[in-house]
Parts: sequence; structure tokens; C-alpha cells
Amino acid sequence: MSQEYIALIETVPQIIRSSIKDWLRIDQNQETRDEVVQLCQNRDWDELEKRFSSRIVFGTAGLRARMEAGTNRLNSLVILQATQGLAKYIAQQFPSTKVAVVGHDHRFHSKEFAEVTASIFLRAGFKVYYLNPQDTFVHTPMVPFAVDHVGASVGIMITASHNPKMDNGYKVYYKNGCQIIPPHDANIATCIDENLEPWSDNWDWTSTLQDGLNTGELVYAKEELTKEYIKKVREVLTEGNLSLGKSLKKPWFVYTPMHGVGYEIFNEIGAHLLGLTDGQDYISVPEQIVPDPSFPTVSFPNPEEKGALDKAIELAEKNNISLVVANDPDADRFSIAVKNSTTRKWSQLTGNEIGFLFATFQLESYKQLPEDFQRSHTLAFLNSTVSSQMIKAMAEKEGFHYEDTLTGFKWIGNRARDLEKKNFYVPFGYEEAIGYMFPAMEHDKDGISATVVFLIAYNSWLEKRNKYPQDILEEGLQKYGVFKEYNGYYIIKNQSMMKPVFDYIRYEYDPSNKYPQKIGDQFEVTYFRDLTVGFQSDTPDHKPTLFVDANSQMISIKATKIGSTDETVRFTMRGSGTEPKLKVYIEACSSTEDQAQNLAKLTWDTLRKELFRPDVTGLTTDF
Repeated sequence: MSQEYIALIETVPQIIRSSIKDWLRIDQNQETRDEVVQLCQNRDWDELEKRFSSRIVFGTAGLRARMEAGTNRLNSLVILQATQGLAKYIAQQFPSTKVAVVGHDHRFHSKEFAEVTASIFLRAGFKVYYLNPQDTFVHTPMVPFAVDHVGASVGIMITASHNPKMDNGYKVYYKNGCQIIPPHDANIATCIDENLEPWSDNWDWTSTLQDGLNTGELVYAKEELTKEYIKKVREVLTEGNLSLGKSLKKPWFVYTPMHGVGYEIFNEIGAHLLGLTDGQDYISVPEQIVPDPSFPTVSFPNPEEKGALDKAIELAEKNNISLVVANDPDADRFSIAVKNSTTRKWSQLTGNEIGFLFATFQLESYKQLPEDFQRSHTLAFLNSTVSSQMIKAMAEKEGFHYEDTLTGFKWIGNRARDLEKKNFYVPFGYEEAIGYMFPAMEHDKDGISATVVFLIAYNSWLEKRNKYPQDILEEGLQKYGVFKEYNGYYIIKNQSMMKPVFDYIRYEYDPSNKYPQKIGDQFEVTYFRDLTVGFQSDTPDHKPTLFVDANSQMISIKATKIGSTDETVRFTMRGSGTEPKLKVYIEACSSTEDQAQNLAKLTWDTLRKELFRPDVTGLTTDF
């Protein structure tokens, strides 16, 4: 290290001095080295402390953070260190199957991070299937699909999904094609911490990749695996070639990939499997077709966000189209907006409403399967515990198996695998955050598969029953009960605030009981589950049926409205694993839509006053 750097480091506050010294010693990326030097020269100690006072934690979705220099950010050094630890751990678990899949999306630095990842796996003795030759992109579901198809022991996708443009992520899939769950996540984190020192000072990733190509240990696999992905879509989702929209006025829907990577694969599947031609059968939003990491036409690249589908709806209005379908930027999520034929007003369906539509279609499809298959394979649906209970109500009435899981597709996917081993037929699982899984494709959410299945269902309902999605939803409400949600979040300015908020609920709000018996003068509690401390009120031993994690905050409550016999609510409060938010998921059930909606809003207001107390806790919300 030069005398200039040594002198500069001596000016840094003691609390972060050693971290910055190590960084400048081992980081070979000139851009991030210069970034740290400049911050030191500017004496921007607050910013440096934010970036260097801790390490980014391997957790819920692998790694996800803003792309900047620092141990608590995403950059090539942090990616290198994470991959060294991950490669070491996977090699220990599967010494005879050292095969990795690596892919990336179009975000800033995604290619760089993927090349670092692929290179480290090659140096660790892995065969690497690399999905991005010649500056191409893939959608996230291609990685778990490829892990299954080539029999890899690990898969990594570089993406931040629908996060802001300056974020990126490192998403890890295990040998079973599912995202990492305990104890592997903690074990991988430990292995990363034990492998922070770079194995080599050679950061010439281009040469490493070329050497891998020369030896056959690196395989550029996008073309081959895309063909296999489309083949599987045809076999398990479309059951052969189709020609959709034959009886519909054309074009009949608008599609947007939200400046992401979905257009290429959707357009190819549409043309070859569904009989759909862009410009004839559907129209793509022209400003949003080309992958663009700056996301210029949306303030936040998430189809759920208010205004995200404005351009698509505007295009649909202009062309007298009543359906909009959308993928998020890495095409693992799916959303729709529909125009009411009576009111002529547009509405974007919630993730739970779309989930119910998929469940309805999958139930209809299951009933068409051969009777011997139905006898030998019990139907099962899954959703996360923060998603709607309408699927549970459907299961109780229709007689199929239903389970809820912890939040995240790592839990949904792994549970689907478990049920399949017991001869259950699991065609579908979902989470309210517009994520939908079709396990016959892969055990993770897939926005492209969801788009295909929805378009087939839409056509089926129109051609066979003359029903639109709104009609199917209305039938469901009449048959299974009226469920309405009111979801939101509070902004946590400091993560240290999270535990006291939850401790107040569990210990102080009703200190004379094991858990709150009432909430204000509005609700009587009938069920209480705390997955942080490990308590559930309705099990014989009061042990939860879901995984307990003392490092995350999550409480679920069921309650009835005092003075009513048919108004119930279910709500979950949890700390986000990827954002500085306390998330609140409320679902109310009543006899009419208005009553259910009013009850859900009443629940939000009551929780705000009784449990979250912004004037005391400092919690804020822009919801």
C-alpha cells in the first residue's frame, strides 16, 4: 500500500479505519477504490460509516443492496467474497456435482457481477453454465429452470428484480432449484465470512472466462436452455401449440415488460406456442420494450406501484383494448389491469385476486385430468401466510389440500417439493406480491409462465363461458366468501426500532395475558402466532407450525369484530428482509364487498392507534 494511502487512512475515524484499510488493500476495482479514496479525502465520515461499519448479510434473497463501494453495499469485491464462500460451501455439500448456473439481467453492473461470479466458480473447480453470451440478458426464472435441467448444485442470478435502478442483487438457488432456506443461509453466511480474503490478486475475469471456454468448463448455454424452457412451456403449460384470441377483436391485449428483460422470451413464446404476433394480436408498449436499466418512463419499476401501468393503459385506451398484462423488470412477477365493460373504468387487480384466478383455472384443469390420476394425486395449493385466505376457503369447500408457508418463494418452492414427494399434485402456488409459481416449470415464481397461463385461462373463460376475469372473481366471492385486503407499511428509520415495536405488542399491550385478548374496543382476538419467539395459540403445545426465526419479527393475528357474528379479520405484521419497512397485511371477510372493505380499513386504523402508535414510536408511512 502506498504512503499516500497510509497517510489517508490515518485520518479515518477509528471505528471504520481497519475496514477501509482492508478494502484499499484488496479491492482491485479502480472505480470503487477511487470512490472510497474520494470519500476519505472529503472527510465524509457519516457516509463511510454507513458503508463500512457492517457487512451486508446473506439472507432472505441472497444479497441485495445499492451498487456502491463498501462492505455494506454491492460491488465486485463483495460479489467476489460472497462467491468464494458460496463455492466453498456448495463444494462441501456436493463434492461430486460441482456445477453452477450463472445468469444476469440488464441492470447497471449486472454483467460485471456475473462475470466475477462465473470466474470464481471456475477457479473453484466448478463447471459453469453461463446464460449470458455476447451481452445478452435472461429473465430470472431461467436460472432455477437451468439448475433443474442440467443438474447443477447451485444457481446464481444477478438481479434486483423491481428494486430502484441503483440497486442490484445476488440471488442464490440450491441444488433442488429452490431459493436457499435455513440452515443453508446461515452456513453460507459463515462460509463467506471465512473466505473474505481474495484467493488470487488476478482480477482478469475475461481471461478466466476464456480459459474456461477453452477447457470446456464454461458453457454458454442461453440458446440451448431457452429452447428447453420453451419446450417445457409447450409440454406442461400449453399442452401443445395453441392459437389464442381467434374470436376476439384484434389486437386484444397490451403487454409491457417494464423496461426489463421479459419481451424477448415472451415474444418468442407468443409467436411459436400461442399464435400471437406483436402488432397484430397484441401491442407492446414501445417505450418499454427495450431493456433499460434507468427505467426512464416509471418512477419505480414495480408493476404494483401506483402509475406503473399508466403508459400501458393509455395505449390500451387508444386502441380500444380492455386488458393489460405486465411483467416486472426481471420477469419473475406478473400483473394485469382490466377495463370494466359497464363502468368503462380501469382497475389493476391485486396479487390476491390474480392468485384466486389462477387457482380457479388450475382447479378446473385438474378436474379434467384422468380419474386414475386424480385418485393417485391429491390436489394441493400453496400460498404465503401473508396472502389471501380465499384459497383456504376454496379448499375447504372443494375438498383439496391447502397449506400456507412463510413469506417468500424459498418457502413455497421447498414446501411444494416436499408435497410432491408425498404424491401430491401441486400445479400452483403464489404470494400476494404478484408472484406466481407453476412447479411443473420450476420451483420459483415465474412471470412469463404466469403470463402464458393467464392468457390461456382468459381465452378459455371467454370462449367456453363468456366470462371475464371480473366475472370469475364475483363468482368466487359468492361461493367462497367476500375477502378484501388493506395492505401497507411503516417506514423504519432505524432497524433498532423494529424490536421494541413488536415487543410492545407481545409483552406490554396486554401484560396480564400471554398475548393480546382484544385490540382496542373493536376486535376480539381468536388466534395469535408469533414466529419470532415461537408461540401459536391454537396448537396443543403452543409451538408454531411454521419455521421460527428469532432474528426476524413476525406476528399474525385473527380476530372477530366485537358485536358481529360474520365479520372477521386476519392480519400479519413483519419486518421486511430487503427494505427498511414494517409491513402490514390485512384481510377482512364479511358478507358484502363494502362491509369487508370498510372492515379492512377499520383494522388498519385500529392497529395504527393501538399497536403502532406513530406519535410514540416515530414510525411513518406514505401509504
